[in-house]
Amino acid sequence: MTETATRLNKPSPEIIGKAPFRFRRFISSSVIQEHVRALAIRLRADYHDQNPVMIGVLNGAFIFMADLTREMNIPCETDFIKLSSYRDQTTPGAIQLSKDVEIELSGRHVLIIEDIVDTGHSEEFLRRHILSKHPASVAMVAMFVKPRKNNGVPSVEYAGMQIPDAFVVGYGLDCALQWRQLPDLYVLQPNEGNE
Repeated sequence: MTETATRLNKPSPEIIGKAPFRFRRFISSSVIQEHVRALAIRLRADYHDQNPVMIGVLNGAFIFMADLTREMNIPCETDFIKLSSYRDQTTPGAIQLSKDVEIELSGRHVLIIEDIVDTGHSEEFLRRHILSKHPASVAMVAMFVKPRKNNGVPSVEYAGMQIPDAFVVGYGLDCALQWRQLPDLYVLQPNEGNE
């Protein structure tokens, strides 16, 4: 095995980061990929003849969107949109659109691809924004969904996995622009100044 292949096959560590941002492995990449495949099967059945526009929400959704698009394996077009909504490492702030889609969406079937749905505020903003472009339909696809405080689960038509209301990184999710590359999902460690 080459040195490059050895590095690529190296297992993910159980613990990453340093206090107060230490994370432990929470969901393995194999479990994540099972849920990606299950989502792809549903989406393929619903959109196989629709040539949907898949809009990835940057930066976090790029890994999930790539995996999902390959698993779906149907005619589709892809584009990206970018929102800014975090004023520090963990606290959401005001939502701003910093990159819009370039594909014409009028009359098209649109799938908004998110890495995670937390409060649901970004998704509501995105849905309103995309609907203003007069698509034939809009559906939200999210790999991870957290329950809303006091309001249950946010409205997501295609949800990969529901996870607890905790700060997570990996599989496209970051902390201060780090850890997106990890194939597993990690959760913030308690009892280290994080509570």
